[in-house]
Order: sequence, then structure tokens, then C-alpha cells
Amino acid sequence: MISGIVFTLDEEVNLPHCLESLKPCDDVVVVDSFSSDQTCKIAQDFGARVFQHPFTGFGDQRMWALGNVAFRHSWVLILDADERVTAALWSEMIQRVTSCSDDTVAFRLKRRFHWNGVWLRRANLYPTWVVRLVRPGKVTFVNRGHAETQHVQGRMESLGEDLIDENHKGLVAWRERQRHYAEQEAHHEITLKNSLRIPDLWSTDPLVRRTAWKFIGSRLSSRGMCYFIYSYVFRSGWLDGVAGLRFCLEKARFQAHIQKTSRQLRTEMKSGC
Repeated sequence: MISGIVFTLDEEVNLPHCLESLKPCDDVVVVDSFSSDQTCKIAQDFGARVFQHPFTGFGDQRMWALGNVAFRHSWVLILDADERVTAALWSEMIQRVTSCSDDTVAFRLKRRFHWNGVWLRRANLYPTWVVRLVRPGKVTFVNRGHAETQHVQGRMESLGEDLIDENHKGLVAWRERQRHYAEQEAHHEITLKNSLRIPDLWSTDPLVRRTAWKFIGSRLSSRGMCYFIYSYVFRSGWLDGVAGLRFCLEKARFQAHIQKTSRQLRTEMKSGC
């Protein structure tokens, strides 16, 4: 009932964990951004169909795959290589797609983030909702900073089980990726206009609510410190122990880097004028 698609770039460390979790799936596709390691070979050894396409953004990559790959099933589960599906989540997905109404075109999932082997339930502001189970042709993904947003043409429902997010590449690689993401976020933020709708801050849709609060956060001064206080104190990141403290400090550094880069870009734009 469900096809699986995994997006990769040099993911030989993470990909085996992801593909192992997709063993119940009889149609697994890997869309690779021209990896230089053993990613494609690992995918082929697992029996996945492999396609390659240049990466220009998460939204672009997802749309290319949904529009160009012939899936065997009417529902597609979208994963990154550092994510994996539990048996309970797979069972729930099968049950829901076979019983949902015809106007249901997408499901949002809660992403459970693990860092250095520890589930950061509080420090990473769990739950983070992502739209990953979709009917192709009914959901449009659009680049948004380092990630993507989506437009759903129909009804969207929520799943109860969690999607596991755990990167096995180590802290150095994680920091490098965060630095790259921060620069992408900064470029995105300087294009944003003040489109905040106050009611969105208390929306019943967690995706709308998160976007609104992220916009507020992007306008704060000393946002790195503000993020640390919010995640470590108000959201009880301290309850996640040493791992929670380290993670909140890393994410505070991430927010500070976005702010610093945004200021530099705005200064360059003004001087260019």
C-alpha cells in the first residue's frame, strides 16, 4: 500500500539503518544527489531502485522525485537517510491509508530526535511535526531556508507513532551541516516580509503554529541566548541531562550564526545600494 523514498548525499553511514527499517516495504526508491561514497551501492544491495538528480533544495528534490518516479503504490513515505521507521509506525500507516477517506491526501508525523544515542524529548522541543506520508500530485513541496514547506490539496491527518531521527556521522559532521543550514536560513530570512498573523501563534495546526513562532524568534535580538533560555529552561531541556545541555548550547550557537549571517547579508545589501 505504501512506497518509500529516501533522499541521500554521501549517506553510507546512515543509509543502512534507514533501509533496514523499510524492510516491510516492497517498493523502496533512493534519490541520490551524486554521492561520492558507497551510498548508491548500499541502496542497490538492499534492493532499492536508485535515481540521481542534482540537489537545489529539499522542496525541489522532493517535487522532482514525486513527479518523475513511477511508484508502485498510491501513497509515498518520504524519508531522509538519517530517519527510520519503527514497526509500530509502519503498522499504523498501513492501517490508516487503508481506512482513510478519499479526500485525505497527507499525514503529518511526529519526529523523535536522537542525539548521541539519547532521545532528546525536551531539549529538541518534541514533538516536531513533519508532512511525510502523501499522495503524489496532491502535495506540493517548496524550498524554505534549509528545509521545505508544503501546500496540501485536500485533507491532512495526524499519525500517533513517531518517526525516528538519528544521525550516526558524529559531532563534527553534524556541526558542519548545521553551519551550512544556518547560512541557508539566513539567506531565506532576509527575504521574509512581515506576514505574521497573530492567531497563527495559537493555531490548532502544529505546522502553522511552529512557522509563526519561528518568525517571532527570527526578529529577536540575542536570539542565541533567547533560544537557550527557552529550550533549556522553559521547555525543560535540563531534564535530558548532559546531552540536553550540550544540545541546547549547540542549537543556541546555530541560532546565533543565523543572526550574525543575516546581519552581514543585510549590511552587504545596503552597501551595494
